Amino acid sequence: MTENTEETVRIYTGSDIMATALVGRLEEANITPILRDDEQSGVMFGSGSKFDDQVRVYVRKDELAIAQPIVDAYLQEIEE
Repeated sequence: MTENTEETVRIYTGSDIMATALVGRLEEANITPILRDDEQSGVMFGSGSKFDDQVRVYVRKDELAIAQPIVDAYLQEIEE
């Protein structure tokens, strides 16, 4: 049985601004994170529901070992 490298792990939940800054750092390390913004999705698809105004950042499981120190350093810098 082989390990599924497409499986993702959530590494951050926060405001759009903070998530975007984290994504920039991850991309500098050649990691392509996935952003999930339910509020923006609701606007695009006209659901009209109020979401929690939080963006979630995911990375592939096989990139987690590289991403985690970046996330930890970022969280320490922003004191979150």
